[in-house]
Amino acid sequence: MTTSIVTNHKATPIRHAIHSADVFSRRGKFSHLPCKLNVKQSVETVQLWAKIKNTRTTMTTAFATPHENDEGERSGSHACSDEQVFVPLENNYSSNDLDEEAAGSLPESGSGVFQMVEHSVNLASLLDKLKALHLHVLASEQWNASRLKLCHNNYVESAKNLIHYLALKCLDIEPLKDDLALISLLNLEMVNSSVLASLTTCIELLENLQLNSSRTGKDVSAGISTQGKLYHQKNGNFTINTMRMKACLNRELLLGPLQGSRCTHIMTTVGEEALESETLITDLIKAGTSIIRINCAHGSPESWSEIIRRVKRSSQMLEAPCRILMDLAGPKLRTDNLKPGPCVVKVSAKKNATGKVIFPAQVWLSHKGAGAPPPHLSPDAVLFIDDENFFTVVKVGDSLRFFDARGKKRMLKISRVFHVFSGTGFMAECTRTAYVSSGTELYIKRKKDRLPVGQVVDVPPRESSIRLRVGDLLIISRDSTCGEDNSYGHVSGAYRITCSSGYLFDAVKPGERIAFDDGKIWGVIKGTTSSEIVVSITHAGLRGTKLGSQKSINIPDSYIRFKGVTSKDLVDLEFVKSHADMVGVSFIRDTHDIIVLRQELEERKLQNLGIVLKIETKSGFEKLPLLLLEAMKSSNPLGVMIARGDLAVECGWERLADIQEEILSFCGAAHIPVIWATQVLESLVKSRVPTRAEITDVASGRKASCVMLNKGRHIVEAISTLDNILNSNSRQMKAEVKSLVPSSHLV
Repeated sequence: MTTSIVTNHKATPIRHAIHSADVFSRRGKFSHLPCKLNVKQSVETVQLWAKIKNTRTTMTTAFATPHENDEGERSGSHACSDEQVFVPLENNYSSNDLDEEAAGSLPESGSGVFQMVEHSVNLASLLDKLKALHLHVLASEQWNASRLKLCHNNYVESAKNLIHYLALKCLDIEPLKDDLALISLLNLEMVNSSVLASLTTCIELLENLQLNSSRTGKDVSAGISTQGKLYHQKNGNFTINTMRMKACLNRELLLGPLQGSRCTHIMTTVGEEALESETLITDLIKAGTSIIRINCAHGSPESWSEIIRRVKRSSQMLEAPCRILMDLAGPKLRTDNLKPGPCVVKVSAKKNATGKVIFPAQVWLSHKGAGAPPPHLSPDAVLFIDDENFFTVVKVGDSLRFFDARGKKRMLKISRVFHVFSGTGFMAECTRTAYVSSGTELYIKRKKDRLPVGQVVDVPPRESSIRLRVGDLLIISRDSTCGEDNSYGHVSGAYRITCSSGYLFDAVKPGERIAFDDGKIWGVIKGTTSSEIVVSITHAGLRGTKLGSQKSINIPDSYIRFKGVTSKDLVDLEFVKSHADMVGVSFIRDTHDIIVLRQELEERKLQNLGIVLKIETKSGFEKLPLLLLEAMKSSNPLGVMIARGDLAVECGWERLADIQEEILSFCGAAHIPVIWATQVLESLVKSRVPTRAEITDVASGRKASCVMLNKGRHIVEAISTLDNILNSNSRQMKAEVKSLVPSSHLV
């Protein structure tokens, strides 16, 4: 095939066009294909005169011929630099295999269809635009050839498809979308998983409509092997079915195979609270959990080991595979621990608006060795008694008298008895507010008898917090000893907390915003020194919002040069390599973080350890295509987690919905599984009552490969609900709709 370029100077400029040349050599190779995927400039229409078997046809492309003064840009490497930012749209794609069904779907009366299509749109013009788009996609692959060569063999086709998708999205193709929608042929918003194959098939279908219009009554397939072959791939690596299988394989390599009829994995975060119940891990797996997540920011290697031991034991016992993901803490900014509060637990009944008790407080009583209450119970308070013999004389209906921490006389009435793991437990009711501390004595009152006394032990200290209101001043100190005594009280008109990370004090400036606890509290920085930051609170709840220990700090207006992998992460990685199937990498910001991680994994010979990139910063989102391409240089199974808590604070709440769709779309093009995380069914987990918005959010989570739940009191029930939503089908609805259609019209 020979080509020549003719420029039409009267053409209307095309917005967002790629700056490249579409020159083929006699061997069909690209001779020069510079391409900047983020360039937005006007270009002139270029016509390619293609000579095929002694015939000459014309097609219009959306490429500009580079000028001579562009030579410097050709030789430079900035087009593939890490500073390149791509802005994609849309979401994942799942379709039937168009490659196999295209020819069979053409109608016999091709001329009639052609006339209808021509009446709707200019078919020849539409075909030219699609061919130009096809060449544009191929050009982007050639321009990124050096980057693609560095990808591991497992990811080469997926990386190429990602480049194809980015090339498609950098153009203004809205008019083309509308034209294709008129003839119901192709939705360009849903081709991200197989860009090249979808474009090729669409071009072949349109060409066959043209051919069939002049060959009425002849064999339809006769025209398929003519011009369509010009655009058909040389091998089957980019067929729609192949791309779908690649996405499926990548998902299974990272997350494991799906069990039964399930179509989405469920991940559950667990912490040291899982060790308080012998059955919790088993209940989680029974309810539908297929991946357990452990956050290395909390707990110790000893507790992690015990959790993992229980997971493996329960998984084998239930014959239900369950993988382990361990999240490295990363360089996250957090408040330091506040001074511990008093060791007292508040027992409070539920009251109506007039103060009348409508439901007594439920209190669990047991010996320390008996373990936690059964998972189906949700007590308001848990009290452990030191004397095991005390429970041998207690029975349902007994009243336990005591004086609380304030010296108030109070009573617990035994309502139910339960046989737990290694002993007996009781559920008691309390109708009046009480503050119970360690050392509180309980005695049984029966008529005139006063039976043995039991003593409350091991009441944990209350979690300390400060309540911030709009207008309050907050001082953040670098030194944890400065404000130990003023952590939860006003001192000189200001509250005080500490943050030991020096990154915070080196980066912020007056006037910048700062957020706490995933955006529950916002403030503006009024002043800074090398050791203190003064913040004026601008957003909090009407009655104030509590800020406690180990809560997140976000500074979206500031730039912090974190280390991608901290010294703590390296220590934890030694544990991860022996115990986990996947490692979560927090606060990924640029490709340098990926390079450092890959070096650490190679040094430890962890080529099979799954890697989950947590996207929770603005920089991580904007550079996601580059992060994926960099991560694809290793053989490790790869995935992405949408950490929506920090991401919403960093990028803005109003953008979160669009951002998570764009991440899904990016990863769909790269055939990388996505984990949908943060605040999934949070109300259900905490209070047993979900919101309607949460249910809708979970339904949207079906687009991801995995949905993650965080720990909470009603976590088992939440997992069961999540499993039902994710894997529900509409058979009942289909049956009801089917009854509305006459049977003679059913196909």
